[in-house]
Amino acid sequence: MSAEIPVAGSAGSAPQVEPVRVLVPSHLGSLGVEFVHTAITRIVIGPAGREKRLFFPLSDYEESEFLDEVFGRLSEYLAGARRNLELEYDLGPSGLDGFARRVLKETSRTPYGRTRTYKEIADSSGRPDAYRQVMAILEKNPLPLIIPCHRILPSKQGLGGYVGGAARKRWLLRLERDSAAQFSGEVTPPRG
Repeated sequence: MSAEIPVAGSAGSAPQVEPVRVLVPSHLGSLGVEFVHTAITRIVIGPAGREKRLFFPLSDYEESEFLDEVFGRLSEYLAGARRNLELEYDLGPSGLDGFARRVLKETSRTPYGRTRTYKEIADSSGRPDAYRQVMAILEKNPLPLIIPCHRILPSKQGLGGYVGGAARKRWLLRLERDSAAQFSGEVTPPRG
């Protein structure tokens, strides 16, 4: 199969564009990445079964500087060599309501290597009592990694939920902590 990234239809029309779905290996397992034009509309960490069959290996697509750039940035991030993905995304296809969009926008403001709580995100999103709803929204984040919901934790102990599972959340937090310490010149004490 040889596929290309779709381009917009003619002026004055609003054609339904079928997303391009690419499957790539990563440090987190397979990543299913969905695009419409040049915007990422969804990332699935570790797709399985029926969902995995919706995505096609990168090798099935014609050579593309765009795809090379996107997957290069994701690889650099997951290797600890990049702090900001700086990728175009579109939440439109996800059908999220206004509050969910505010939650994701506020989550995206959480700095690399830092964490915040569900309560802090709820407060900053205008609904201080909605921290459980914030947790539910983040557990269904359509753009994990791009919108770093792994950086959001419960107020008390534990990791909280993550769309990619607890082990992946723990791995991402450790990657960012260690990488941020390296960037700043700090020495991270050995774990033991």
